[in-house]
Amino acid sequence: MSHEETTDYLVVGAGPAGLQAGYFLQQAGRSYLIVEAGAAPGTFFTRFPRHRTLISINKVHTGWDDPELNMRTDWNSLLSDEHTPLFTARTPRYFPAADEMVGYLADFAATHRLRIRYDTRITEISRPADGSADRPADGPGGGPSGPGDFLVRAADGTVFRARRLIVATGVTRPYIPAIDGVETVERYDEVDVDPAAFIGQRVLIIGRGNSAFETADNLIETAAVIHVAGPGSLKLAWQTHFVGHLRAVNNNFLDTYQLKSQNAVLDGNIQRIRLQPDGSYRVSVSFSRVREVVKDIVYDRVILATGFRFDASIFAPECRPELAINDRFPAQTDAWESTNVPGLHFAGTITQVRDFKKSTSGFIHGFRYGVRALHRILEARHHGRPWPARTLSATAGAVTDAVIARVNRSSALFQMFGFLADAVLVDRDGTARYCEEVPVDHLHTAVADGGFGDIGQYFTVTLEYGEGHDKVNPFDISAGRNSQQDTTGLDGRYLHPVVRAFDAAAPGKATAEHHITENLENEWDSEEVHRAPLRSFLRARLTDRDVAARP
Repeated sequence: MSHEETTDYLVVGAGPAGLQAGYFLQQAGRSYLIVEAGAAPGTFFTRFPRHRTLISINKVHTGWDDPELNMRTDWNSLLSDEHTPLFTARTPRYFPAADEMVGYLADFAATHRLRIRYDTRITEISRPADGSADRPADGPGGGPSGPGDFLVRAADGTVFRARRLIVATGVTRPYIPAIDGVETVERYDEVDVDPAAFIGQRVLIIGRGNSAFETADNLIETAAVIHVAGPGSLKLAWQTHFVGHLRAVNNNFLDTYQLKSQNAVLDGNIQRIRLQPDGSYRVSVSFSRVREVVKDIVYDRVILATGFRFDASIFAPECRPELAINDRFPAQTDAWESTNVPGLHFAGTITQVRDFKKSTSGFIHGFRYGVRALHRILEARHHGRPWPARTLSATAGAVTDAVIARVNRSSALFQMFGFLADAVLVDRDGTARYCEEVPVDHLHTAVADGGFGDIGQYFTVTLEYGEGHDKVNPFDISAGRNSQQDTTGLDGRYLHPVVRAFDAAAPGKATAEHHITENLENEWDSEEVHRAPLRSFLRARLTDRDVAARP
């Protein structure tokens, strides 16, 4: 029999992002429920990656005893005030087995006693026009309920009524490019992973990401010929610093190509695929390096490994989110809210639309911090709890000390480089506040809207790679680098702190910026090289407030 349940926050999906959201909601004492189609958390990881090895690193031995610093090399653990459970306690493997993630997520959910309803497959999300206008406002400082509650229907007949929705379902449908004949080929999510099934065969893998090369590496010992094809230049994570590009753990295939072992990377577009009467495939490839040359190549098997996309089919027309980037992800504001459906927020890998192929929102070690920031946005917006802040003296000395302390241990700024910032807010009354881990775009919007109070100026503190960092081969010693003793504040190519100054009257338009020189071990603690130049930069901009600054 159908029945209705009401909650303020409904989280759809009990993967890592859904559990992380549930943890913060529980810590804040909010009314929430997580619904999950599977029988346990992390259903995705029971199937993917297909070859059962994660590419998220798990460095157990760091030499540090600071839990915050250790999260820089622990890409799988979720955040908690208790620092438990940690993924690093499960296995010493640097690239762990996917089944370890399944076990870890179950352990996290049980340890923190999160409210999760399993075996609950959502079939429709709607938002009737009459909504729930008579529902009371949120707690102290809360506002009206908005355009109406979401009605979320499950396959068992249950209807969940929620004021706000956090969708953390990930990317669950294959992304199928518009290739003539693509419907005849095998897909990454379905193809046989037993290399013995490919003995002596000619195989084409369409795609240029880790799933494509993971599949190719698996077939090196058995397939006669393997071609990996896709448009554009092949991007390697060790050069671009985007961990979603091809990782070294999956690039053994490149050796077999460059050392002439029958395999190849084809740079071009697949124009059409034709299934032949004998079961083989004739594939027309338009090569990028040779203008207007199209070659027909025959293969025994063709595998599509072009990634996944968000499934918006469960949303009724009145609350279906707009999509972006070839309809692969829901379009989102700087608060991870749907651009066209107020109250519909997103968490997890689908938030990568905000920093697509630039930072780390698509991965646990990135989006765990995004979920915490989303929670802080919701707390400020609906529950009257401003962004956590600590008071500082508005002097160059005090601000320098705060900045240096944070860049030397922060994991959030380290992982979400250029996307999350610490903010130093200087109020018009002369006091200063230090806020941690604010999304840069959201900070500028909130300053413009008065969300951070009556401030006169503010500073952002980020960790960033230098301009053009992805154009330089990091192993080419002929490409010069600035000395690590350089105090000019020039833009280094490697990850380094950047401090920018803004006038609150023109949010988002930097009036000045300072780059702290890069350091081999990411330790910015030299008085002469790191602190003094930053203090000088701040003193010149904290005018009329710095009488107490140290020389």
